[in-house]
Amino acid sequence: MKPTSVTSKGQVTIPNEIRQKLGIRAGSRVIWRVSGDHAELIVADPPVDLPVKGFGLLRSSRKSVPADFDVAVLVDEK
Repeated sequence: MKPTSVTSKGQVTIPNEIRQKLGIRAGSRVIWRVSGDHAELIVADPPVDLPVKGFGLLRSSRKSVPADFDVAVLVDEK
C-alpha cells in the first residue's frame, strides 16, 4: 500500500480501495484507537446500503409529462 501524507490540519486521505472495502462514505463516523506504536481506524457506523433505485433522487427544472401522454402523437406520418 502506498503511503499517504498528513496535512497541516492533521487530515489524511483514506485510499479509495480501503473506503470501498470498509463501506466508508462521506459522513461515515470512525473511531481511532492507539495500540502500541500504531493507530487503528474502526468504522463506528455500519455501512448503509446504497439505494437500488434512483427514482425521486434527482430534480428537474423541466415540466413533468402527464402519465397518460402518448408518444405516438410525436411521430410525423407522411
